[in-house]
Amino acid sequence: MGHSIGLASYLLFSEHATRFGERKLDERLEAGKEDPNRFSERKGIAGEPRPEGPLVWFHAASVGESLSILELVQRLADLRPHINCLITTGTVTSAKLVAQRLPDRTVHQFAPVDVRPFIRAFLDHWKPDLAVWTESELWPALMHETADRQIPMLLINARISMETHRRWRWFPGIAQSLLCRFSFVLVQDDRTRNFLTRLGLPKDRCEVTGTLKEGSAALPCNEAERAAFAAQIAGRPVWLAASTHEGEEEMVARAHRRAARSAQRLLLIIAPRHPERGPAIKRMLIEDGWDVAVRSEGQMPDENTEIYLADTLGEMGLWYRIAPVSFLGGSLVEIGGHNPFEPAALGSAIIHGPHVQKVADVYGRLAEAGATVEVRSIDGLVRAVGRVLVPDKAAAMAHAAWEVSSSGAEVTDRALQLLQDFLPPEPARIEAE
Repeated sequence: MGHSIGLASYLLFSEHATRFGERKLDERLEAGKEDPNRFSERKGIAGEPRPEGPLVWFHAASVGESLSILELVQRLADLRPHINCLITTGTVTSAKLVAQRLPDRTVHQFAPVDVRPFIRAFLDHWKPDLAVWTESELWPALMHETADRQIPMLLINARISMETHRRWRWFPGIAQSLLCRFSFVLVQDDRTRNFLTRLGLPKDRCEVTGTLKEGSAALPCNEAERAAFAAQIAGRPVWLAASTHEGEEEMVARAHRRAARSAQRLLLIIAPRHPERGPAIKRMLIEDGWDVAVRSEGQMPDENTEIYLADTLGEMGLWYRIAPVSFLGGSLVEIGGHNPFEPAALGSAIIHGPHVQKVADVYGRLAEAGATVEVRSIDGLVRAVGRVLVPDKAAAMAHAAWEVSSSGAEVTDRALQLLQDFLPPEPARIEAE
């Protein structure tokens, strides 16, 4: 398969970048961004044996991408009992979350960094029969080595931002060479399709389906934990600030102080996007005079608790079920927003800020259905919380959000169909006499 001069140059560098890759990995390990117990996986050295039989490899960048494919992986495993799956991700947080929800006959590994000797070691061991990329995590050497082995490659749930498109336009030859390696691409929206076809993806290999996150199963929840927490707060009004980023916790706390004046015993739950920020958030809240209980310290809220810091992984399904109203973070600061289908699927009305460009199409549909409220300031957040906490209002918004989120099962259906088109038929079953 031919490739551009730019791609050839990158591949030449990657071929001899072993020391460079090791140095970068050491820096990440020192910074706490790698798992020291699984560090060798980033160099292509497998941490698990390859299961026998056909293997489908799903590559996801981080938390959102990996969670979006779990329903698809589970349905594939249910439908094709002879198929095994491999999920690779690149972050410690995503690895922890995937481990908690890993489907049957599925293995998780950290993805090798984009150094050709590392990638060859990875592929030599796993020998996937089909490679499935998600969203926009496209590493040139990884894609080249996979395609060079004649492994069919699909891209699903593809999304590309204006910024990414502009960056790729500086390297049109590389972009076209890589995109042409995909056998087929499922994209989230028309904008992504236009961007990818301009960069060189053949139009007949692309289809707009919507976001795969629409078809994801509702986030799980330990029912005993939910019942215990609900009993502990004993009917107190509660709202949630979910997936918050630096700067947003201070803003929601200030809004909470004012909202609590008109909502007696109001409790705020803060679930930061990165739970490791918990100690810093706790320190800020205590210095600001709040009575705080902390999930990671095993504490439960008591009658005096004003803010509950939910700084743990894998419990968002619990908090969305507890809170009838959720402010979804990454939106009052310029992050670009997070997946609103998670609270929508669990009956929580949604408030968000203006910075939701990463999921603008989804928020647009929710807004059209009357399922969300956009705020642009602390004043706006105070007013929105007071308005949406009214039970009838919260219930109406939550129902509208649920209807939008539950309408997307066909997105997963289409992705599942595409995977099966590129897999060998299941062995015929021999009926017992």
